Parts: sequence; C-alpha cells; structure tokens
Amino acid sequence: MASIGFYHLTKTSLEQALPALLTRTMQVKEHGLVLCKDDAQVKILTEALWRITHPVWLPHGCHTSKHQDISPEWQPIWLTIFEENLNKAAFLFLVRGQSLSALNSFKRVFDLFDGNDEQAVLEARERWRLLKQDGHELTYWKQTEKGWEQGGKG
Repeated sequence: MASIGFYHLTKTSLEQALPALLTRTMQVKEHGLVLCKDDAQVKILTEALWRITHPVWLPHGCHTSKHQDISPEWQPIWLTIFEENLNKAAFLFLVRGQSLSALNSFKRVFDLFDGNDEQAVLEARERWRLLKQDGHELTYWKQTEKGWEQGGKG
C-alpha cells in the first residue's frame, strides 16, 4: 500500500507550497509527478517553479492537452493532466482534489488541498475515509506558523 500524506494548506497557496515539497523530493533523489486538474493549473504551477529562488531552479517538464515537452523520462519533475507516469516518479503530488486508481505504484503520495476552501476540505475528508478503508498508511499534515506539523495518522 502507498504511504499517503494529506497536506492541509492554511498559510500559503499551492503555488508557494509545492516548490518546497518538490525541492525536498529532489534532495532525496526521487522524481515527482504532479497531477493537475487542467492545462491552466499546469501553466500556473510551471510558472511558479520558474520563479523560485532556492534552489536556483527546479528542472521540470509538462504535458497538457496542447503540448508535451520532450524526453519526459529525463525530467525529475513532471506536471501533467494525464494519469501517466512518463518520468518514472516515485512521489505523486495530487493537486486537483481527486483520487487516483494507481496509487500503489508510488512510494509516497502527497494530497495537497486548500484549507480555506470548505468544499476542498470536505472532499479531502472523504478521500481520507475511502483510502483508510482501502488499507493505505495515512498521515495528516497542517501548515502552521512554524511550518508543517503532523496532526495525525490513519
């Protein structure tokens, strides 16, 4: 079963939080797959990755309905709207508020959701309930003034 962490965004936006998590992914020498809800979200997150200043750059590629970067297998970070793992990622980042059927092919799954959106919180609770029922190892992380704090396990 996959190890799934629910990341409750309360202090920053997804565009601010995701680069730090992807930086840590690269520090442990893993590849990350970011599953987005639509082309617009891919564009927003790609632009966020280009704007970061530490590290200087997060190498990445993307696949939208209109464009696919070349050589996805060489990309340590791959942003896509498709349920595909072209860069052979071990870490999956779900940022679209949906479940994925092939979770077990990943070492770790990060389910990031906006804590300021009540509907997103309700949907995350339902995903937690279903994943717990399926036997996955779950952890809950919440943003605080000090950073990420673990709030529970399931």
